[in-house]
Amino acid sequence: PAVAECFVCFASLCQVLSDEEKRKQYDAYGEEGLKDGHQSSHGDIFSHFFGDFGFMFGGNPRQQDRNIPRGSDIIVDLEVTLEEVYSGNFVEVVRNKPVARQAPGKRKCNCRQEMRTTQLGPGRFQMTQEVVCDECPNVKLVNEERTLEVEIEPGVRDGMEYPFIGEGEPHVDGEPGDLRFRIKVLKHPVFERRGDDLYTNVTISLVEALTGFQMDITHLDGHKVHVAQSKITKPGAKMWKKGEGLPNFDNNNIKGSLIITFDVEFPKEQLTSDQREG
Repeated sequence: PAVAECFVCFASLCQVLSDEEKRKQYDAYGEEGLKDGHQSSHGDIFSHFFGDFGFMFGGNPRQQDRNIPRGSDIIVDLEVTLEEVYSGNFVEVVRNKPVARQAPGKRKCNCRQEMRTTQLGPGRFQMTQEVVCDECPNVKLVNEERTLEVEIEPGVRDGMEYPFIGEGEPHVDGEPGDLRFRIKVLKHPVFERRGDDLYTNVTISLVEALTGFQMDITHLDGHKVHVAQSKITKPGAKMWKKGEGLPNFDNNNIKGSLIITFDVEFPKEQLTSDQREG
């Protein structure tokens, strides 16, 4: 503490002498003038002189975390079906992960370093960085198989990521990176997703287009969506079924719409006289 207080006094004096405005305040009003003004805090002084080394005198210890080596992050595309997006699912992924294990022998490392402060004289200090870990146990990377369970939440969007902290690439002198599964929604043969809405095309005959029709569309979870039309249906006509789309990711109680586009199939040959009369 005494060393730190001495250094603060010395640093404060240097800061005043190097700042023309503060020097004028000191010449005119003395030390009280600096207190009434905008004198820098002790933390600012240390930051000015030593930057991240301020933690040696009670600064922010989280500055040290930035120097911890870290393994690389891994991003893996996780393919999911539209059925899984609609209903949700749990997917098991087998991961072959390199894990650091102790091995015979010793190894040189830079995993622990400390700042040493030496007083050279009144107001004079020397700060040096020293390795305090001479040797660490030797390690080797061994592949281990582990199973990770990923929850596919209803309404999940393409490109969303599910992080697994510490499941990325290892680092023998630091912390492992993270593993992130990036959702990739596969194309569906019947339905197309647009936001929370589902789009599909249904082909009807010319007779059905003129006289009306009824049908059931099998949804992603197997339930039937009943469709009925008693009026003339033009080619390209659309029908909205509210609440039959995908669940909203943030609120699964809200669902989009199912939009049905009708394609009319015309006869490939001319109608016979009986068909015309019919």
